[in-house]
Amino acid sequence: MSMGLAEDDSRIEIHDIHWEMLDKSKFFFLGAALFSGVSSMLYPVAVLKTRQQVLVTDTPCFKMAVSIIRREGFKGLYRGYGTSLMGTIPARALYMGALEMTKSNLGCTAVKMGFPEVKAATIANAVAGLSAAMASQLVWTPIDVVSQRLMVQGGKGGSVMYNGGIDAFKRIFQRDGVKGLYKGFGISVLTYAPSNAVWWASYSMAYRSIWGGVSSYGLKKENSMVVVAVQGLSATIASGFSALVTMPLDTIKTRVQVLEGGEGTRKASVAQTIRNLVKEGGFSACYRGLGARWASMAISATTMITTYESVKKMSTKNQEFYGSLH
Repeated sequence: MSMGLAEDDSRIEIHDIHWEMLDKSKFFFLGAALFSGVSSMLYPVAVLKTRQQVLVTDTPCFKMAVSIIRREGFKGLYRGYGTSLMGTIPARALYMGALEMTKSNLGCTAVKMGFPEVKAATIANAVAGLSAAMASQLVWTPIDVVSQRLMVQGGKGGSVMYNGGIDAFKRIFQRDGVKGLYKGFGISVLTYAPSNAVWWASYSMAYRSIWGGVSSYGLKKENSMVVVAVQGLSATIASGFSALVTMPLDTIKTRVQVLEGGEGTRKASVAQTIRNLVKEGGFSACYRGLGARWASMAISATTMITTYESVKKMSTKNQEFYGSLH
């Protein structure tokens, strides 16, 4: 993923906005508002991916979308949306806070330890992505459990019918207690923490590599369209790599949280869930929904990273200083 990146930091001028430069209240408010909007647009893709993962037989994404709309109407693509949106705001706040604090502090420490700027940035981004994912999962796992149960309602993978997110929350809690709401927490961390570490490290390297090539053609960061294009391409590369690496864990996580947690169903261990998957379709069964997840991650990441950088820019304490960086 280094894409031939040279170690000479002087030829790629990249300025980052560090944690101490941000107006925190503006940062969290703008971030919550903008990311909620982006998540809303991409939610149907998450529903399709989840349903693909819980089916015994592989079903093409487009065919599944048409089937859902015919049987359940367009609202079927937004099952569990309200619950998901409620969890997005606190989870994003934790994620962004942990990400920026870790990235800023570790990046400075790595440079002081003698690491070249490119390596320091890659290390800082990887560890920041790891810590951000772990922090956000404290909020996101219960939301994930409830929203995914709602996502599969009406489909062949949904055996229990809930009357909305509150009803699902109550019934899961009554049946299994707190551990029921945190079902799959361990594998969620094992899925999202490495995924985020890989994504942010890959994004950092791709971003600097692409800027190295762009700079050789005389294009500068003053051109906002070039900046967005570089961010989008870097995010797409990072998303593809991350999706391929972590897809089996995501499929197993979804199965554990959805299929093995319904009322009247036999609980299964992670090992048994893996055996069931392999029995159904071999190792390739672990990659069901890869197309939807890759598309979701690529579109989401491209939109999120450009939005995220815009949020950071708008949230700087000294706008004139930021302008001088570019």
